[in-house]
Amino acid sequence: MTDPRLDVLGVGLLGEGLHDPGEPPVGIRRAPEGVDGLTTEHLIINMGPQHPSTHGVLRMLIEVDGEEVVTAEVSVGYLHRGIEKLAEHRRYDAVGTLMDRGDYVSGIHGELAFALAAEKLMEVEVPRKADWLRSLTSELNRIASHLVWYGTFGLDIGAMGQFLYSWRDREVIVDILEAITGQRMMFNYVRPGGVVADLPAGIDVKIREFLGTFDMYLDEHEQLLGGNEIFQRRVKGIGVIDRDKALTFGLSGANLRASGVAFDVRKQIPYAAYPELDFEIPVGTTGDAWDRYAVRMGEMRQAARMIRQLIDGMPEGDHTARVPKVIKPAAGEVYASVESSRGETGIHLISDGSVSPYRMHYRGPSLYALQALEDVLPGHLLADVVMIIGSVDVMLGEIDR
Repeated sequence: MTDPRLDVLGVGLLGEGLHDPGEPPVGIRRAPEGVDGLTTEHLIINMGPQHPSTHGVLRMLIEVDGEEVVTAEVSVGYLHRGIEKLAEHRRYDAVGTLMDRGDYVSGIHGELAFALAAEKLMEVEVPRKADWLRSLTSELNRIASHLVWYGTFGLDIGAMGQFLYSWRDREVIVDILEAITGQRMMFNYVRPGGVVADLPAGIDVKIREFLGTFDMYLDEHEQLLGGNEIFQRRVKGIGVIDRDKALTFGLSGANLRASGVAFDVRKQIPYAAYPELDFEIPVGTTGDAWDRYAVRMGEMRQAARMIRQLIDGMPEGDHTARVPKVIKPAAGEVYASVESSRGETGIHLISDGSVSPYRMHYRGPSLYALQALEDVLPGHLLADVVMIIGSVDVMLGEIDR
């Protein structure tokens, strides 16, 4: 009997080798086992890497029995950034611009993860104001990232209206981040020792104006998409990742918290200004696509709550520590992580005492989410595949790193 997972060349999707040369070629059509039995032809679908709903250059091989997914395999590598290798040839203060190209919708968090690791090697204490500025820009960036997810998640299901409104709110935050950092997306703002610049004059007024309407707009977002009965039918009970499965696959961020695990790096391994902030961690129960939606919507409310505290309590002082122009930390090995928009973004850094990292490993949370998808998708309908991918909010830049 021919393995139903063989592709048109006779090569197994899971790398199981060629078919027997004595057997007839597999071909696209699958021969039924017998003329007397009623069998269903399995098809293999290439989804991506150019598919607009794969949230980047992602290719998925999907075997379907009619409309039901039988197996799924994620194929990555089409957006290879080479960040880890390039970092070995960059000075420590220049690696941040590489991190921006990882999770390119949430660059502040990648920059901060590397800066924290470098500061551990350097044994440098960051000024308190720098910590507050880092947390402020991180939470602004978190809302901007989640708004991109919210808008495109609706598109994945067929809803269009909320996408336009999410972009309205995101543009305000991107303008604020541009005023603070000088860039809309590739910020290069967080450096080892602190941040590049203090807040510009008048930016606190713009932030307060945004916060004055955001809670109301967020209520409208939840009514527009979450309150839609069609949306609820499409996401509730679909794409379930239970607690054990989430822990097994190493999930973090909203994907883990939606499964009922209240782990957040900002709480469990606090950094920057988070030990001084009052905020809650939204947690789901079943781990389905609805819980992942609800957790991220709750995270935007908590981010706005933290931004208010950060603006009201912003301390005086220097925005960066005194660090050498050419950073040469002592030889050593460290790990530092942050709670990015997609989960635990970590940097494992090894120094040999030179001006560049000897080795750097970039832990991108999206890779673990993709691995879980291969286990979750079988048994679902083909129409649910795009929605489930959107619900876990992957970013291909931090996968092909």
